[in-house]
Amino acid sequence: MSTLSLSPALAAFLLVLQLSLMLAVGATRGKANVGVGTGGDQHLERKIRRHGNLAENAALFLAAFVLAEAFIGASTLLLAAAAVFSIARLAHALSFSSLQGSHLTTGFGLFPALRMVGAFGTLAAGLMLAWILAIAAIAQL
Repeated sequence: MSTLSLSPALAAFLLVLQLSLMLAVGATRGKANVGVGTGGDQHLERKIRRHGNLAENAALFLAAFVLAEAFIGASTLLLAAAAVFSIARLAHALSFSSLQGSHLTTGFGLFPALRMVGAFGTLAAGLMLAWILAIAAIAQL
């Protein structure tokens, strides 16, 4: 699998997801007539946070992923990390499709479950990638 590059596919997926979330924020801003901030609109707040949360996590993960792939080449382990991260970020974005996933702290249902999948999947993929990078760096010593 070492001749295949996974980074462009991961970057393309994350970019399309980021742009989709950005467009959703813009559309909601237009409907709510709010140029900056949330104007107290929970729907706008939720869309801003799902867009921002992806931005906060995706850039660092992608940079680390590119480094790992440069060190070890494409591998099944990197493919697994990319898949877990992608699914987690999609689950998080879907969880914020409902106020139940973003604003309610009680109860358990589909949207809170998706948010948990998003959070724990992001953590798991990040730790997996950190481990891969650490092993690759140690092997270079």
